[in-house]
Amino acid sequence: MAGASKKSRDYVIVGLKPLMNYVVACMTLFNAGATLVRVRARGRHISKAVDIVEMLRRVFLKDLVVEDIIIGTEVHTVPNGREASVSTIEIKLTKP
Repeated sequence: MAGASKKSRDYVIVGLKPLMNYVVACMTLFNAGATLVRVRARGRHISKAVDIVEMLRRVFLKDLVVEDIIIGTEVHTVPNGREASVSTIEIKLTKP
């Protein structure tokens, strides 16, 4: 593709898959040369995102550094017209 951007995806979005899928995804990004990987999650998946980062730090990549943690809230309008707030987290990881 002419003119296509070579920027690779540097984030992992946590969802319903097993924890190890996301750990492997993060390790794959680092092994592919990424210096920064962002782990993102919303709502009930926030605790899984924290578990993923802790497993990476304690078991697989002991030199991993948590660069920053960004928390927030997204407001969505549900089909009945009511607004619903969903908590979010983004954990930035770097490998020296």
